[in-house]
Order: sequence, then C-alpha cells, then structure tokens
Amino acid sequence: MSTASPYGHIEVRGARENNLRGVDVDIPKRALTVFTGVSGSGKSSLVFGTIAAESQRLINETYTAFIQSFMPRQARPEVDSLRHLGAAIVVDQERMGANSRSTVGTATDAYALLRLVFSRAGEPHLGGAHLFSFNDPQGMCPRCAGGGQVSDVDVDALVDRRLSLNEGAITYPGFGVDSWYWKIFAESGYFDPDTRLDDYTGDQWERLLRGPETKLRIGTMNLTYEGLIPKISRLHLGRDVETLQPHIRAAVARAATFAACPDCAGTRLHAAARSCRIAGRSIADCAAMQVSDLAQWLGTLSDARVAPLVAALRASLDNLTEIGLGYLSLDRPAGTLSGGEAQRVKMVRHLGSPLTDVTYVFDEPTVGLHPHDIDRMNGLLRQLRDKGNTVLVVEHKPEVIAIADHIVDLGPGAGAAGGRVVYAGDAAGLRAAGTRTGDHLERHTEVKAAVRRPTGAVTITGARRHNLRDVTVDVPTGVLTAVTGVAGSGKSTLVHTYLPRAADVTVVDQSAIRGSRRSNPATYTGLLDGVRKAFAKANGVPAALFSANSAGACPECKGLGVIYTDLAFMTGVASVCEGCEGRRFTAEVLGYPLRGATITDVLAMPVAAARDFFTERPVRAALDRLVDAGLPYLTLGQPLHTLSGGERQRLKLAVHLAGTADTFVLDEPTSGLHMADVAQLVALLDRIVDGGRTVVVIEHHLDVVARADWVIDLGPGAGHDGGSVVFAGTPADLADADTPTGRHLRKRLGARA
Repeated sequence: MSTASPYGHIEVRGARENNLRGVDVDIPKRALTVFTGVSGSGKSSLVFGTIAAESQRLINETYTAFIQSFMPRQARPEVDSLRHLGAAIVVDQERMGANSRSTVGTATDAYALLRLVFSRAGEPHLGGAHLFSFNDPQGMCPRCAGGGQVSDVDVDALVDRRLSLNEGAITYPGFGVDSWYWKIFAESGYFDPDTRLDDYTGDQWERLLRGPETKLRIGTMNLTYEGLIPKISRLHLGRDVETLQPHIRAAVARAATFAACPDCAGTRLHAAARSCRIAGRSIADCAAMQVSDLAQWLGTLSDARVAPLVAALRASLDNLTEIGLGYLSLDRPAGTLSGGEAQRVKMVRHLGSPLTDVTYVFDEPTVGLHPHDIDRMNGLLRQLRDKGNTVLVVEHKPEVIAIADHIVDLGPGAGAAGGRVVYAGDAAGLRAAGTRTGDHLERHTEVKAAVRRPTGAVTITGARRHNLRDVTVDVPTGVLTAVTGVAGSGKSTLVHTYLPRAADVTVVDQSAIRGSRRSNPATYTGLLDGVRKAFAKANGVPAALFSANSAGACPECKGLGVIYTDLAFMTGVASVCEGCEGRRFTAEVLGYPLRGATITDVLAMPVAAARDFFTERPVRAALDRLVDAGLPYLTLGQPLHTLSGGERQRLKLAVHLAGTADTFVLDEPTSGLHMADVAQLVALLDRIVDGGRTVVVIEHHLDVVARADWVIDLGPGAGHDGGSVVFAGTPADLADADTPTGRHLRKRLGARA
C-alpha cells in the first residue's frame, strides 16, 4: 500500500544494501515519511545507505574532477533502480566539528546577524560587521587571537630534569634524541648535552625554556634557535587541538593548562568591539545570554535601522527555542554539543532556507528530547514539509510516528531476519498491521508497582556547576534510578560531574570508540581471541593465522579485504581485493575450518547466529552479553565506525558487564532502540540490579522511567529555568506530580490504559 501523493513518488526497486532483501518501495514526495522497525531491520540502509547516498553521489558527480578529489568517495548503492530522486540533505547526529572557533552562533548564522545589528546600531559606531568577528584579525582579541583562552605550560610535562639532553631529557613528542628539533638544542653550543638539566645554571635553564630566537649555524646549515616553550606553543598550543595527531593531543593535554584570556575575559573580541553597546549591552554580553532571553531582549529594540535584521535574528533564535535549545547561548562551542543537540542546531539552518523541493533526511531527531519538546519538534518537521520538501525520518518514538503522512515499517526482525518492508501506509493501518511496531504502539505502559528497597544512598551536596542551583540529593544504591527532566535541565551535569566523585562508578556513554577501520565488535569485546584459539585448536596451527592483522592476513590487501587506490585529482577508489576476494585471509587460512565454517564465515555471522554456533565457554559468554545488550543483529566483523551512538553505548555496556564496578551510569541508553528493544534493555538493567549493583540512567523514554525504582526529576525548565530537583520518588508518585515529566507520564498512562 502506498500513500497517494499529487507530486509523485521516489521509486526504489531492488534495494540490497547491507541486509535489505531486494526492497521495492514507493515514497511519496512533499510528504513526511517515517521509517520504523526494530534495531538492525534495515531502516538506515534504506534511507541513508540507499536513497540519500545515491542522491549525494549523483550530485557530487556534477562537480569537476578536481573538486571531487576533495570529497569523500561514495560508491553506488546496491540497488536495481532509483527514480525521481530529489537533492538530499542529510541532517544526522554526527557531532559538529570541534574547531574551537565554531560556536552555536556561527553554526546557525545567528552570530552573523548579530554582528550586522551591532555594526549598524551600536554606539560608539565602529563600522563593518567584520570588526565584531573573533575570527577576523581586526575583531579578535590580540592576546588570545580570538580563542578566548590563554595557555600556560607545565615544564615537568616537557622535560625530565634528572636527565641530560643526550639521555632524552626532552620528553615531549618529536624532541627525542637524534630528532631534528633535538639537534638544534643539543648542537646549539648553549648547553653541554651530557649535563643533567638539574645542574643547569639559571641562565641556561631560562635559555632552554624561553630563550629568544637566535640565528645559529650547525654544520653547513643556518638555523634559528628558540626556547622549548615558545617552540611548542608555536607548533601546537596555538592550533586547534582536534587537528593534532592523537599522541600530540595527549601530550598537549598533559603539558598545557588553559584559562580565560585576562585581556578579553574569554569573550575573544578586541577592546573596541567590547566597548560598542546597544541598550547597555555589548555583543559579548548578547552572545553569552541564554538564547530564549536574547530573543526577548531583541524584542525590546525599536531602532528602525535594524528592524529587518532583528526580525530575522529573532526568528532564528525562536526556532532554537522551539526545537528545545533555548537554554544554549550563541557563544557555546559547537564541539561541546551532544549528537542530538548538534542535529537540532543543523535543523535550524534549514528552517530559514529558501530552498524548496529538497529531500531532508533525519536520523532520530528526537534523541535527547524530553516528551515536552517532541511536540515542538513535530511542528518543525511539518514546517519543512509544508514548504514543499520531502521529509524522511528514521524514528522510533510513537509521537513522531503518529504525525507521519506515510510510514514504512521494516523487519520483521533484525539483521538476516529483517531487510523487508512489512508495512507501508498510514498510522491507523500500522496499528492493525500485526507488525512488531504496530503491536507496540498498542501496548500499555504501566508503572512499576513493587519497587526495590535501596541498600543505601550516595549523597550529592551543594552541586552548583553550570545551571545547578546548590542541589543536594540522595541517589539510592542497589536500585534502578532514572534521572529525568527537559533537555538542558541539568541532568548530565549532576550525574556525570558529581556522582563519580562519591561512588565507584563506570560511565557507559555514546562517545566514539577509539580504534582503526579494522576494529569491530569481535576485537573490541575480546571474543576474537577465543575464536582464534578455537580455530587453532581444531586445526593444530598457530592462533596468529586467524588474525587479519597478523600472519594470516592476505598479503595483497594486508587483511582489509579491499584495495584503496589514490587517483590524484580523480576520486579515490576502494575495490575488492582480487587476491582474497574480500575475505581478508590467505587461502591457507581459509582452508582451516571450525565445524564447517571459515574464519571469514564467522566474522560475517550476526551475534545471535554466532551464539548458536559457538560452544566454547569464553566466546559464548561474550556473545551472551552482546545479546543481553540488545545487539543480536550486529555482525562480528562490522566496522565500529558504522555503529550508531546507542549501539556504541550498548557495546560498551556488554564489555563492562564482565567487570566489577558497583555502579553503572548510562546516558540515554534507549537511543536508536525500537519500542520492542526497550523492554529488553529494561530487563537487562533489572538483571544488573538484581545481581547486586546500582544502575543510574539519564533518560527521557517514559517506558524506562515507568519501570525504574526511583526517579530524580530536574527542572522545571531548561538553562536558568532549571537546575533544581523538582521531584524525587517512585514512578507511581511521579505520575501524580505537577512537573513536565510527571504530566507526560500521566498522559502516557492515560493514553494506553
């Protein structure tokens, strides 16, 4: 069944990307279509991996070969045909660039409008808007170069005073014995390279650390000497830390301490820009205000010279507030935003765009949103649609499914058990379709009647970081506690900043997992060691043969399965290795089976299938934990960088389950989970608590809140309107409380009773 559309449909025929099984589907244009299904059912493969990927690939092919060389390579998706595609704009949950010069204001263009307002209406009048930019030499503070911070250096993180230069006294990366930088110091003639730094005279010590630039001749080369601190500052401390190599970044973190610039007080701006005011406020004052407050203040301005600019700026700020981000400030660094916050900030830019007939693709836009804010998010999705755009949303929340013009439900299961369209039509039809999504839309939510008794409590006293208002609260131990409240109410600050100080806590969050493109669930959990040993024992050969990073790797592709070819100004190509045909191992290794399966077959197995296959106890135990964590559909060899934030968190949880921590803290563990999977996650959390541990979840999902033993609700609002504990008690009592969370829980219980 397909929803009728007077504007036609996007026609997908024979989609086979990842686990899709030759999917044929028509998606109405200029409509809001929601894609549903259990985790791993193929939603992202269809929407992002097929429709959006092909649209963007075709657009990229219109650029010159030179321009394409700077773009990521995109292979054609596995699909027979795609017709009537529009230009796709993907608004995903990838965190925004951590460039320290990128802020909420610059990312949304709101700060550009604010600069124009001050350039025209500010007193004293300065002139151009660039004079209010901390990224322009004429606007930036000269001392911190617009960074807002100055750095100091811990000398003992750079050198070991007990050693001489010849013994490696300079411990900072890149300055080791015989390195180029080391030679300048050791052969400068200023120091005896065999003298310990502890024995340097005062003048020698000062020259080593802070010596001025001096021309030197070393051998046949004319070189410039400068002290260790200015050299490292020039090389690394003055650059954006995210551009540095990981080992350099770690060294900078050890060596440098940062503080607000004393000249500009962290505002980043030149004195002239700070002196210019409108109604008593500088542009720095405005950028530091909460977005909702700034919008109200702008409403008090009546200067006709800037009326159109103020109206446009207020519209942008109102959109941020409507999308649940009114607690942010324009000077908030973009790199500090969560994935959900970053997606909503990107969304604001598109709301004001004059483009129409565009295909917007969203990945769970309600992540990180309290039910209080989801209604407003729905309004913005409708707004994009009503401008004449096609809106495609991958989503699990019933509130979003309910407003869809069209729903495509994939399944029936995950991984190999999914990949098919099990329903296409409207919301009313889905409820009667008999799919897992439809069935769970009809399920009743009930609060936990018999809650566990705490074994004790961890007391947080006088919490005042960010917007917390001198919070004192008991976090019970031995139970499942949900920390709730609207976005920006102070939940994460309270739990992540204060709880680890008072308890033995393991934090399991959605941050990226460090590793290379060779990393996968099998390597991350360590179960691959047991797999290799099982293969080695069955065949009487070394276990190293079954590692794609070691002796058994295909020599042509070095165990990657693909060959990367750089075509200079043409787009690079990744082609399947002809030597191993993508199997990553040598023919010899593939000739050693374990119960009829090769090592390549095992890495291609979903977790659930591997659990049925393996009888070896260590491997089976790790697979059991992955299934318990709601990841039965992941293949053992799936690259880690392809996992969503929620999947990364549950993978970490599976690893930590084998540990000994007393308390687990999880940050929105339901991200990316279907309603059917949420129940499984709650069951896992219950088992952890029943095993004698404490679990604290920061969560908006009302089904999790209803099944907790204790709830700590923060608010009542966001930003300076939040930061207080407005409720602490059982879920049953919360349903009677007059808080945003209580009202929505009461509504949910009434809607499904």
